[in-house]
Amino acid sequence: MRAVFVAGLSLTLASCQLLGDGTSVGTVTPGTLRPGLTNDIGAREHPRVVATYGGVYKDPGAERAVASVVGRLVAASDDPSQSYKITILNSPAINAFALPGGYLYVTRGLLALANDTSEVAAVLAHEMAHVTANHAIKRQQRAEAKQLANKVLTDVVQDSEEARKAIVSSQLSFARFSQVQELEADAIGVKTLAKAGFDPYAAARFLRSMAAYARYQSADSSSSGAPDFLSSHPSTPERLQIAVRSARQIGAPGIGERDRDRYLTQINGMLYGDDPLEGFVRGRSFLHKALGIGFTVPKGYILENSTEAVLASNGDGTAIRFDGADVSGYSSLADYMNSGWINGLLPESVRETTINGLPAVTGAAITQGWSFRISVVRIGRTGYRFIFASRSPNQGFDDDFRETVDSFRQLTPTERARLQSLRIKVVKTKAGDTPRKLAIGMSGVEPSRRLEFFSILNDLNRNKVIPAGTAVKLVVD
Repeated sequence: MRAVFVAGLSLTLASCQLLGDGTSVGTVTPGTLRPGLTNDIGAREHPRVVATYGGVYKDPGAERAVASVVGRLVAASDDPSQSYKITILNSPAINAFALPGGYLYVTRGLLALANDTSEVAAVLAHEMAHVTANHAIKRQQRAEAKQLANKVLTDVVQDSEEARKAIVSSQLSFARFSQVQELEADAIGVKTLAKAGFDPYAAARFLRSMAAYARYQSADSSSSGAPDFLSSHPSTPERLQIAVRSARQIGAPGIGERDRDRYLTQINGMLYGDDPLEGFVRGRSFLHKALGIGFTVPKGYILENSTEAVLASNGDGTAIRFDGADVSGYSSLADYMNSGWINGLLPESVRETTINGLPAVTGAAITQGWSFRISVVRIGRTGYRFIFASRSPNQGFDDDFRETVDSFRQLTPTERARLQSLRIKVVKTKAGDTPRKLAIGMSGVEPSRRLEFFSILNDLNRNKVIPAGTAVKLVVD
């Protein structure tokens, strides 16, 4: 959450999230394709992508790590004449995607999760495959055809249930088209990876790391993980099988370059997690050095920071949003609460109060099956807003709301001075080092989860001694 609160950009772009987990194109103008259209699309959308993902991340080592593989991949790709513009985005999210015209993007979060050059090469090879196979334009043409098909089905089929079944059938068909594209890009990417001299098993290895990190973030091992059949992408197990099978067609494990030591040396010192301009998530606490504020969510909640807001959720279906708004035009916070920005506000619930010496207001709302608890705390011209939402409110919902809001406070000068960015620190292991021993030195993670986090970040078995001299990543402040 940045110090200046800005509304998010509307951008028709979804992420690949590890080798293609999303649409790889911005809005494409319908109509006949013309020469240079793909370059125009990429050039038009590029500034919006950069703005949405926190800007361009500048780091010489990270830039060298990416640049070192691009030339080799281009030479080995299906279209060596295609030029590419590679951008590292200043986002902690683990993400990569492509735009038409050769615009490729990786986040610093993805670079932090990767453990060698071949894994980064696997991501880029997949994204290049999307570009050379012209998937973006094909997807847009399919999307336009889908809209027309659904309209025809709705107009022609009189029986509403039959129409619904027919539309669902067409949606499955179009979703499968996207899945086929992703699997095609996976297969092309693995071949390109091997042809360029990199380890072809890197794609499968990084898919496993991504899946493990996703489970770590969700902190919910009880979820079924069942795929959405209308999803545009195959499930991770299916993609893992295909990635391994594609690599085996090239050779047995152990072939190709991995280059772990050099890669980790290049990302040593790289920013990890939240950008200082957006504040820091430290376990269950959000702390913002520039704004001088902080709060803590109850146990069981997972915090996520973004440029627009701080979000949190728990396993019971409660969602939290924290952001800020200019309240300088209101004589009281009660007037602001009643000014119409909350749908379904219950006027009788609005109460002015103080929270840790700061003027505040609380209220409740009910709309479209959701119950809300809202609080706004004022510091100067800014109102810091907490919005809790639940479809099944109970006493725990109210208790969590009160506990979170009551934790909001201004940081002391000493706290602000001590609050530092997290960085990647690469060290070489010594004889007898274990993941458990090294994980103790990790920062920015709850102590009970440090071992799990260290093992995922370094793709190591938490129960095995690490060979001496192995380069590993720590996260420190």
